[in-house]
Amino acid sequence: MSRIYFDNAATTALDPEVLEFMMPFLTEKFGNPSSVYSYGRESKLAIENARKTVAKILNANPGEIFFTSGGTESTNTAINAALRDLGCRHIITSQIEHHATLHTVEYMESRGRASVSYVKLDNEGHIDMQHLEDLLKSANTRTLVTLMHANNEVGNLMDIKAVGDLCKKYDAIFHSDTVQTVGHYPFDLKNTYVHFVNGAGHKFHGPKGVGILYVNEEISIKPYINGGAQERNMRAGTENLYGIVGFAKALEIATKRYEQDSNYIKDLKYYMAEKLKEQFPGVKFNGDSHGNSLYTVLNVAFPMTPKADMLLFNLDMAGICVSGGSACTSGANSTSHVIKAIYNGQSDNIVPIRFSFCRHNTKEEVDEVVEKLKELV
Repeated sequence: MSRIYFDNAATTALDPEVLEFMMPFLTEKFGNPSSVYSYGRESKLAIENARKTVAKILNANPGEIFFTSGGTESTNTAINAALRDLGCRHIITSQIEHHATLHTVEYMESRGRASVSYVKLDNEGHIDMQHLEDLLKSANTRTLVTLMHANNEVGNLMDIKAVGDLCKKYDAIFHSDTVQTVGHYPFDLKNTYVHFVNGAGHKFHGPKGVGILYVNEEISIKPYINGGAQERNMRAGTENLYGIVGFAKALEIATKRYEQDSNYIKDLKYYMAEKLKEQFPGVKFNGDSHGNSLYTVLNVAFPMTPKADMLLFNLDMAGICVSGGSACTSGANSTSHVIKAIYNGQSDNIVPIRFSFCRHNTKEEVDEVVEKLKELV
């Protein structure tokens, strides 16, 4: 049975060109970058060239880019550093952040390291900017604002520059989880007030197990992982050499293809939305799907019926790979924290399904999925 993969927000297929670029570092160029002989020096050079490539694309300085194991480690590093090294004792976040942020913030609060405030959301799931400013204004200690650039489940895009400007106004430290946008949108970090952003290679056809943390040069933080001088004394441990070169290559390709890919994928998303509206009169879309939203994500709210309750499981049985949000156990989908927050807990009458697309998907696949949904809903 052939499969249709519509879960690209979870992970993407490795680009063959990226794999080809990585192969020498998986075979003959295997030296430890910390070794002083030629094998080590060529590995070190490859990492530094990758750092320069990433920095140029994001309009940052190479010294501000650190390679990590992925978005979760980068987020943990940023939040820990803000509290430990930058004097933050208050955190402002939202209820729809990725668990890498939410669980870390909850842990910090449980340990008494910071108080936490949650910014209000509007009925589409966007940040209430006035409430954010009110929270910043009323804070009586230095504050960390940690808000994601784009939500991984419903796709809502936040105005990162506008939030940055508020943080600058109130001298707050700003971390933005940009895992869903690095590799999908242009960045200009030199002209954005932000202290930390992160990325993960596998979200834009790069390898898994590698990410970045941008640390603004205006701040100084200590390592999160200790034990060696790798990553310019910021992250101990032998570098993921082939992952790092793969990350940079994938980002380079994604940047070159941005215009054509974003237009193609956006067209695919809206095509599916129209097809669903034609076939399912009661269907709605979660988040701001046709406004400030990722061009890659369409989160659909199907009306709850006895058949719809098993929709994820039955789609999987039909070879269609999609997501219900954050949790799917033994075919029974549990409504995600994001959907619950947007609906104020009143989400029991819908079945949310996230369809997320990439350049490899086609309208023919959309047609096939819609036909299958007609049988299942």
